[in-house]
Amino acid sequence: MHFRPFALTVAMLLVAATCLAEEADPYLWLEEVDGEKALSWVKEKSAKDTAALEDVPVFEPIHEKLLEIYNSSDRIPDPDVRGKWVYNFWQDKEHVRGIWRRTTREDYAQASPNWETVIDLDQIAAAENENWVWKGARGLPPEYRHFMVNLSRGGGDAVVAREFDAVTKSFVEGGFALPEAKSDVSWMDENTLWVGTDFGDGSLTTSGYPRIVKLWKRGTPLASATTVFEGPVELVGVDGYSIHTPEGRYDMVSETPEFFRGTTYIVRDGKRVKLDMPEDADFHGIFKEQLLLSLRSDWTVGGKTYPQDALLAIGLEGFLSGKRDFATLFTPKERVALGAVSNTRNQLLVTTLDNVRSRLYEHTLAGGKWTSKEIPLPGLGSAGIDGASDEDDVFYISYTDFLTPSSLYLVEPGQTPKRIKSTPAYFDATGMKVDQYEAVSKDGTKVPYFIFMPKGYQANGKNPTLLYGYGGFEIAMRPSYSGATGAAWVGRGGVYVLANIRGGGEFGPKWHRAAMQEKHQNAFDDFIAVAEDLIERKVTSSEYLGIVGGSNGGLLVGACFTQRPELYKAVVCQVPLLDMKRYNKLLAGASWMAEYGNPDTDDWQNYMKSWSPYQNLDASKNYPKVLFCTSTRDDRVHPGHARKMVMRMTEMNKPVFYYENTEGGHGVAANLNQRAYMWALTYAYLWMMLG
Repeated sequence: MHFRPFALTVAMLLVAATCLAEEADPYLWLEEVDGEKALSWVKEKSAKDTAALEDVPVFEPIHEKLLEIYNSSDRIPDPDVRGKWVYNFWQDKEHVRGIWRRTTREDYAQASPNWETVIDLDQIAAAENENWVWKGARGLPPEYRHFMVNLSRGGGDAVVAREFDAVTKSFVEGGFALPEAKSDVSWMDENTLWVGTDFGDGSLTTSGYPRIVKLWKRGTPLASATTVFEGPVELVGVDGYSIHTPEGRYDMVSETPEFFRGTTYIVRDGKRVKLDMPEDADFHGIFKEQLLLSLRSDWTVGGKTYPQDALLAIGLEGFLSGKRDFATLFTPKERVALGAVSNTRNQLLVTTLDNVRSRLYEHTLAGGKWTSKEIPLPGLGSAGIDGASDEDDVFYISYTDFLTPSSLYLVEPGQTPKRIKSTPAYFDATGMKVDQYEAVSKDGTKVPYFIFMPKGYQANGKNPTLLYGYGGFEIAMRPSYSGATGAAWVGRGGVYVLANIRGGGEFGPKWHRAAMQEKHQNAFDDFIAVAEDLIERKVTSSEYLGIVGGSNGGLLVGACFTQRPELYKAVVCQVPLLDMKRYNKLLAGASWMAEYGNPDTDDWQNYMKSWSPYQNLDASKNYPKVLFCTSTRDDRVHPGHARKMVMRMTEMNKPVFYYENTEGGHGVAANLNQRAYMWALTYAYLWMMLG
């Protein structure tokens, strides 16, 4: 290996830092994911730094506790209802890679269901000598005999897809099968698949996703599949799929030119018919022959204006014939936003976020009229809809908050939710409490955040505090019970803070748009404002404050520590985007330009250059000793971002820690043991820096 000498003068480094954006990047070799030189550097750096973190006294007890929590047999098995079965993918210390299993709905409600193993991934991986990671299975309703099972080598987004028979519990000899690619496959009928995959040169978009949708008939070679739709290479991707309902099947095609914008078509008599709705509307499917959509912008149509974030319904056939008399199923209010939309046989289920707290509503359609009622939840935490299907009107609600072990509730027609499962208490919550505060951002916007306080908490400015945020892609950060956070951090005396900064979906599309592209600095300003508010309230001080973020959150903490390094003592930057000058050229990066901007245009000089962490490293500044984590097998956010950042900081003589897992994909961990190890390293680092 060859490293530039550490003895470069500060002046020379300042010149190098200033010119990097305009000159060739000297660390491009680290973007060679499996390059010999790059992997040699990764192996040496990662081994040295993880060994140092393993030597931190709290590492071993935290690691043991996390292994116990993550592998606990008392975890709630998430219900995935497929026909008459409840399926679940499960990992524990006996099933490291995992098993796909099933039981009946009646048996699932029991304390100890009688699970039937359908696929044992450990056995398959051993038999095939492959590092298989489970990536889900897509079945054909309503029988759910036919599945396409997706398996990833090492945990990346690219998968091998194979047909599986759930009756014989075996892969189908001579059935549908696709080689490794970022494929999108779904069932039209038992003899026909919608397929988007790597069909060869020119078949992928610049983002690395399929740009061609085909129909593939059973018993024929993939090369003979019929092209249904073909989009330009500049798209994010295209998709073909069928919506299977009790009333009939609807064949659909969609094209996505950028995140949160696209066009959806219904296929009738072999022809595509465009659904005439705004490009930025979200299509939520078809329920009881009603088309469902939500808005990301105000829409004036049919002599009426429907507000941003409204959920609308209309008869499909009437809509296709030109009618626009929508029923409004949800109307947003100040700090009340649309959450998730799901359905049972006769119920449309809708969650909302009311100041980041969940509420749940049931909508029914009878005689052309919609009625609505609220389904009571057990508290003011976060709720999700699980196990809803077209088979009946039974479904499950998952509920969680910071202090209450996660629970699962059974909801039957006309009945109040009944708790049937809960996780054990992984930490003693006695004396702990949770509050919600607001910080005022640079432009005056009020930014809410939750603070989870340990027993005996005092506002003395000396509490080890962990601040977490995301701030992108309209993803809401909601309160949840975490045995790991409780046991490894708050239970040991630390304060945990969850920031609801702009860019997320906590308050609908407007909250997201307030931090897109030229406004993206708002997300960083919000996060910094929360950090400053914590210090102002004497929750903590800069000497005791750490920040954590992953993926887009890795960009968040990367920008925040380069802009305000004096605010933080510790930084955990996981699977991050950091080099925003080249991000659109790396893996799926081009698909995110609607979020961040295009660095090959004036966007770079106008705003991106000012906050791209990699380009804004400054040799004259003192930075906290950052822990960077990434994965060699992450084929979504390129590991080169973290590698290059670490290399630049090291050559600036800025100490850092680095951990790169050789598998695990964008989650950095391919199994529960790896997950426990990564978080044990993280908490050991945080206690070493802040304790």
